[in-house]
Amino acid sequence: MPREAPESPLPDPKRFDALVLPHLDAAYNLARWLTRDAYDAEDVVQDACVRALKYMDSMEGGDARGWFLKIVRNAFYDWLGRNRPAEILHDENETVDAAVDLAAVTPEQAAMRKAELRTLADAVAALPLQYREVLILRELEELSYKEIARIANVPIGTVMSRLARARDLLQRSPLLYAIGGQVTRSIR
Repeated sequence: MPREAPESPLPDPKRFDALVLPHLDAAYNLARWLTRDAYDAEDVVQDACVRALKYMDSMEGGDARGWFLKIVRNAFYDWLGRNRPAEILHDENETVDAAVDLAAVTPEQAAMRKAELRTLADAVAALPLQYREVLILRELEELSYKEIARIANVPIGTVMSRLARARDLLQRSPLLYAIGGQVTRSIR
């Protein structure tokens, strides 16, 4: 009896490499901010990669970054429904620690900068999820409102509103108020 060909061909690994691998850092960054945990972010990105491989043919147009970040976002929400514990996750601030200005002139300046960045990261992490995700996509990933709207599956006006509310919440954050509000000006 002759062997039949499989119904769907195997995914093309070269296409996967071209579409997904250039955007792994952005995917991890988004997942890290959404999960607030480095290990959970790795799990979310791994799940997103599996999904991207499986659904490569669903990518329309040439925006592989937006397509993949939308998969990461969806993988995060699925993960959130399955795994989020009731208690607050401990944030190790690895991303913030890596961003410390190593060219600081004195140890005091370096300590102040590190404390400000840690405070900013804590304030961002304390934002409600819907505001935190648009802030990260806009300010750290530098996506346009249109790209964010497509990724979050909301109208552009909602993206603008959430971003304004996120910035407003940061400006009124007691954490940032404690350092004189100087850090909030750098977000804009």
